[in-house]
Amino acid sequence: MPNLKDIRTRIESVKNTRKITKAMKMVAAAKLRKAQDRMEASRPYARRMQSIIGGLAGRIEPESHPLLAQRPEPKKTLVLIVASDRGLCGGFNTNLFRQLDRFLDEQRIAGEVQELATVGKKAFNHYKKSDFEVVEHYDQVIGDINFKKAKRIADDLIEGFLDETYDSVYVAYNRFVSAIATDWVIGRLFPLSLAEELTEETVERGEQIADEIAGEGAEGGDEFIYEPELKTLLDQILPAHVQVQVMQALVESEASEQASRMTAMDNATNNASDMIDSLTLEYNRARQAYITKEIVEIVSGAESLKG
Repeated sequence: MPNLKDIRTRIESVKNTRKITKAMKMVAAAKLRKAQDRMEASRPYARRMQSIIGGLAGRIEPESHPLLAQRPEPKKTLVLIVASDRGLCGGFNTNLFRQLDRFLDEQRIAGEVQELATVGKKAFNHYKKSDFEVVEHYDQVIGDINFKKAKRIADDLIEGFLDETYDSVYVAYNRFVSAIATDWVIGRLFPLSLAEELTEETVERGEQIADEIAGEGAEGGDEFIYEPELKTLLDQILPAHVQVQVMQALVESEASEQASRMTAMDNATNNASDMIDSLTLEYNRARQAYITKEIVEIVSGAESLKG
């Protein structure tokens, strides 16, 4: 027969766990609101930068700037991975790592060598044990994201591409969709072009941007006149584009992390409540069994005394 004290101890333990998960859900919800506002405020700027680069791409040759250089036989690739510092956020990290592993395996089959740069302790701890070399880890970024840190990361990526250490550079992160859904993204940063995000939304977004660019050209009627001259313009706008895309990846990942953590803690709280109900039912049944047993023993003793 179950021990009543053990069941009571388990019930109290699960109740304490439920208090923690409920508090973590509320904290994640508060952080999500701030992160979502920040992410949504930056999206129009990042997308507008993409459309500007797209507009330039149709008017200039790849040889016009080193960041546009298409290397015919890429041999070495760098992937920037944006994950979280802490766990308890459901499949936020594992889903991204699973898709990224598949992408890296495909590149390896094609004969390319991959190196990794990580943002977030979970990404660093996961890939330092793998066959891939982690050449750079950016610490103390998650939880304190700002443009200065994004610029430092982007400048390192630009330098690695310009000195031909890497023939292509990608960024992998989770993009915020809603409070209950996120979407993994593996986008190409170099050679520069319109973002090649490997998601179902890519084609639709690309067509939309192209239509917007075409519409603006039709309304204007004339070709753009660059001021200052094109090379000076590219020297300024292309690095700025990379910095904005890195910043956007960071804020998208931040919002996605808090959404995943809120959902995970909500599920954990509900599971704890179900477990408490189950244990309480078990406790009441065991207690009733003990009481019934004691009554039977008392009645049996009384009957034996009469005899």
